[in-house]
Amino acid sequence: MTDTEQSEQPHPYQALTPDRVLDAIESTGLLTDLRITPLNSYENRVYQVGIEDGEPIIAKFYRPGRWSDEAILEEHQFSKELAEADIPLVPPMVMPGNTPALANAATTVGYSDNTLLMHGEYRFSLFKRRGGRAPELEDMDCLLMLGRLMGRMHAIGAQRPFAHRPSIDVASYARDSFTYICEHFIPADLYRAYSTLGEDLIARLQTIFADNPAKQQRVHGDCHVGNILWRDQDPHFVDLDDCRMAPAVQDLWLFLFGERQFQSAQIGELVEGYNEFYHFDPRELHLIEALRTLRIMNYSAWLARRWSDPAFPHNFPWFNTARYWSEHILQLREQWALLNEPSLRLF
Repeated sequence: MTDTEQSEQPHPYQALTPDRVLDAIESTGLLTDLRITPLNSYENRVYQVGIEDGEPIIAKFYRPGRWSDEAILEEHQFSKELAEADIPLVPPMVMPGNTPALANAATTVGYSDNTLLMHGEYRFSLFKRRGGRAPELEDMDCLLMLGRLMGRMHAIGAQRPFAHRPSIDVASYARDSFTYICEHFIPADLYRAYSTLGEDLIARLQTIFADNPAKQQRVHGDCHVGNILWRDQDPHFVDLDDCRMAPAVQDLWLFLFGERQFQSAQIGELVEGYNEFYHFDPRELHLIEALRTLRIMNYSAWLARRWSDPAFPHNFPWFNTARYWSEHILQLREQWALLNEPSLRLF
């Protein structure tokens, strides 16, 4: 895809001006003080907005076409279940008013709170502002607390499945991503190396998941340090936008880093805390490198699919360069080696 072709494609937030953001919020009955600050978000557009006679709020405008109304409402429903179980997170605010389309979707999902709002062509939700700092993953006590938090979350997540949100699987995260990159982005001189390696990886991933069947349940899905903040000595979630069906270990492996021996100690602390509230199946440890490979492949395709959105070339200038694709292939080769090594173990 050429730069000219990219520039000719309209991006989904072209009409979302600051005035429209303020108009959307005031359509709910809130009165803004006209202060609006864009926050660090690429998939959606997120703003901090000042409110007259009140604390600023966070407004999240969902990317058009990404999720169905039902899928967004399932996320909100999950947030409500977690909040009612005293699991610390920032759920969407319940606001007055609705549109018939969103009301119909709420009926389909069986969710009665009015948290998904509409202004023009944009769906949005409002959240209370809540700050914090990133967790210190070098601290084993921190990992123990994170494990407890994930165990509590998964005990709720296992009570029912998502009906309108997808799963983390080889077909969508690896095969679809690989196909898109091959058809639209990989340089011609790297095509053979990438395509051969990609086919081998996909076959290996399919074997690993077939040999290690794991329970699929509702999980956070994107549980990295940017989506958990530490406040008042406790962690809390700030974003469930990527919640999906997946094995439980999906919400644990992103906390691991460093040498293999250190990762074994880290997963041990996480699982110790987790097991206080929900049982962790140690057989899922065999899926860690497979899930990491899925994330790497999906991340490249995510950047590629969003490349016509001006926010992406601006914030990811290193993507879609010859150097990027060479390093991506090297990273996938490293994953191939890791997929063929013994998995982490609990001691």
